Amino acid sequence: MLERFIQWLLQSLLDLGYPGIVALMAMESSVLPVPSELVMPPAGYWVAKGELNVVLVLLSGVVGSILGSLANYAVAHFLGRPFLRRFGKYLLISERALQRSDQYFAAHGEISTLVARILPVIRHLISIPAGLARMSLPRFILFTGLGALLWCSVLTGIGYFLGLHEAVLRNEEVQHAVSRVLAIILPLLVLGVGIYVIWHRRRVAPPRARSS
Repeated sequence: MLERFIQWLLQSLLDLGYPGIVALMAMESSVLPVPSELVMPPAGYWVAKGELNVVLVLLSGVVGSILGSLANYAVAHFLGRPFLRRFGKYLLISERALQRSDQYFAAHGEISTLVARILPVIRHLISIPAGLARMSLPRFILFTGLGALLWCSVLTGIGYFLGLHEAVLRNEEVQHAVSRVLAIILPLLVLGVGIYVIWHRRRVAPPRARSS
């Protein structure tokens, strides 16, 4: 059944073109269950076949990701905080916890948003705490876009590679390739976050502590 869906999606992307990629990636970045692994690799496949332009494919993926993320951000920003202030005590969420969330996103919103866009499941949820903490909207859009560009490039590259070597795009091949790429990316992300933590601690440490 999933294979039939992949083949349907392949043809649909070719018919809908770049607006279809924007719409599907917007759904993926909101709360609707449309995995990006089922959208960008088929787009990359058609790039390999000469039917789509890689720059426009990536631009469409990034724009869709930002639009979907903005929907979550807006709901959390305008509705989530009043709701939690009124009913948070019943959910064991205190005003102090909200203040800590604000402080965290003020200091680490960029790295959190950027890294989360590459992580399965988390990438479409990071917009909610960012909206609750009222993270700066320009910074949110910038780092959401950068993270989405990296992830869309990875998935499009997978589809492009398979399109060069395969006549038919199969789901198991896509999932296998995504798993192999994540096995490389995740350790690099951990290393990058570790370097960021060390740098941030040294930056905010008192001068006497840094010199000792």
